[in-house]
Amino acid sequence: MKKSSVLISALLLSASLNAKEFVSIGTGGMTGTYYPIGGAICRLVNKNPQIKCSVQSTGGSVYNVNNVLKNELTFGFVQSDVVYEKYNGVGKFNNMGDTKLRSVVSIYPELLAFVVSKASGVKEIADLAGKKYNVGNPGSGNEVTTLAVFNAVGFDVASLGHRGVLTVQECPHALKDKKIDGYSFMVGHPTANITDAANSLPIDILDISGEKIDELIAKNPYFAKGVIPKGSYEGVDKDVQSVGVKAVLVTNDSVSDEAVKLVVKAILDNFDEYKTLHPALKAVTKESLLEGLSAPLHPAAQAVFKEAGLLK
Repeated sequence: MKKSSVLISALLLSASLNAKEFVSIGTGGMTGTYYPIGGAICRLVNKNPQIKCSVQSTGGSVYNVNNVLKNELTFGFVQSDVVYEKYNGVGKFNNMGDTKLRSVVSIYPELLAFVVSKASGVKEIADLAGKKYNVGNPGSGNEVTTLAVFNAVGFDVASLGHRGVLTVQECPHALKDKKIDGYSFMVGHPTANITDAANSLPIDILDISGEKIDELIAKNPYFAKGVIPKGSYEGVDKDVQSVGVKAVLVTNDSVSDEAVKLVVKAILDNFDEYKTLHPALKAVTKESLLEGLSAPLHPAAQAVFKEAGLLK
């Protein structure tokens, strides 16, 4: 009996020592930026035998934040404006806030692109009146940010000839087939999605700038100005002024310290490699990993950043 007890104890200890953390990262459409970067992060995380990370293609920011809070996803990519609204229960999440939401790391800047076919004749936001424009699938970060910009500049979304609700991965084909005249995409640039569109037909990207946009940024500090550099896409031969947020990896306060620690350390410990994994990561710095966080840091993430000398 004693030998059996010792054997069982040994097996249990061995199983415990070999136990893995299984984590999932919710991203976005496969032709966007969230999905490949989520996959890249998982590859770095999976270098550690203590953890197994899998990436999931999802509907984007709003889906991710809601499902992270339901524990359907361990982590999720979410725009910083969506993080702010969900944590504080304002905007799209009025009276539906959740203070269990936690930031893990800021990934990269995202800039809103109003992609239009040159054949549409659209030169500025006001020209979208009467056009078939894909604002974004319901609940997506694309829709949330587009409507915020429309509201800021006084453009009535009801004046569109057709308000599209396609997912962003469906939009390049819809644009080519003239089912839509344009679409919104909040993303890190360059992205394969807009490259596909630009390689299929002549496109343009509208400027998002001016006094009303300055007022929007002043009222909503999670927004910032940015530039989509000329040459990012075929036919876009000028710098495009835009407004953006940060893509933030989030979790909830019940996720284990160990899981959060291993994910953050995977990025910091392999940082030079991390920056090469996607063009949108080229300009990130270790300091920028802490910029644009609009929900509190998970304590385990905070501890790792302190250990790395990035937080006091």
